[in-house]
Amino acid sequence: MHLEPRPGIAWPSPHLRELRDAVRILLGLDDDTAVVIRQFSCGEPGYPPLETVVKVVLPMDGGVHRWTLHRPADQITEHDLRATLLHPGRADRNLA
Repeated sequence: MHLEPRPGIAWPSPHLRELRDAVRILLGLDDDTAVVIRQFSCGEPGYPPLETVVKVVLPMDGGVHRWTLHRPADQITEHDLRATLLHPGRADRNLA
């Protein structure tokens, strides 16, 4: 069954889908683990106007891991994800 978005709701861009898939591969996640990638406006001085947040919600314990990359999503590469996600201490939060 092919689902169409509701009117006014756009499907994620192909680049966001690629980033989500790269996060799954880098972290060895299964399909039951939610991976959310969102882009936000950032008004903090000294930071770019757009930042991208990667959240991973673990299904077994409900733990949430969050990373912020201070650049627009369309400028993030797999190398950027690898450098951010695979280094301990780079997560903004590890929320239970």
